[in-house]
Amino acid sequence: MSNYNTIAWFYDRLASFIFGKTLINTQLFLVNAIPPASRILIVGGGTGWILEEIAALHPVGLSVTYIDSSSKMIALAKKRKCGANQVTFITGTIEAVKLTGPFDIILTPFLFDNFTNKTLQKIFAGINAHLKPKGLWLYCDFHNTEVFWQKFLLKIMYLFFRLFCGIEATRLPDADACFAANHFKIAKQKTFMNGFLRACIYEKV
Repeated sequence: MSNYNTIAWFYDRLASFIFGKTLINTQLFLVNAIPPASRILIVGGGTGWILEEIAALHPVGLSVTYIDSSSKMIALAKKRKCGANQVTFITGTIEAVKLTGPFDIILTPFLFDNFTNKTLQKIFAGINAHLKPKGLWLYCDFHNTEVFWQKFLLKIMYLFFRLFCGIEATRLPDADACFAANHFKIAKQKTFMNGFLRACIYEKV
């Protein structure tokens, strides 16, 4: 099991140093798709800065369940200003926690890259069970390209996160196959850094 406790204190600064605001902008593209009065499940939200962006868009009326496997990430997320929205924080993995669904919106920011294809299929099924029909799955992650420096950076990132966080993956899993197999359709998408980052708004058919 991966553990981001070791890097929680400098995770956002590290991401900013390497990618500037690109990781943030990738996720903001998704946040704008959240309608008012939604029930939202966020899995792997990290330090929780995205809660403040969601609250800026919808300061009241949302019910958010926020899950992260890192207790230190959750501690940081609890300090965020969430407006008058109801936010429930849960430390744990999506496989282990018991949730009361269904949800209108599911957000998985840079989550899938932690897993092998085999594990992702199980994770995906577990998350998908909590999304209602016609619900939106807001997904963003890295994407394989043929650009040399991007391939090299991805390899370095995997070495780093395997060493410090114990993630199981060594390469990006096939997330597209999971969405296709479960009959999701893309409502809207956008790429960043010449295709290295991809944000997709999927609708559950």
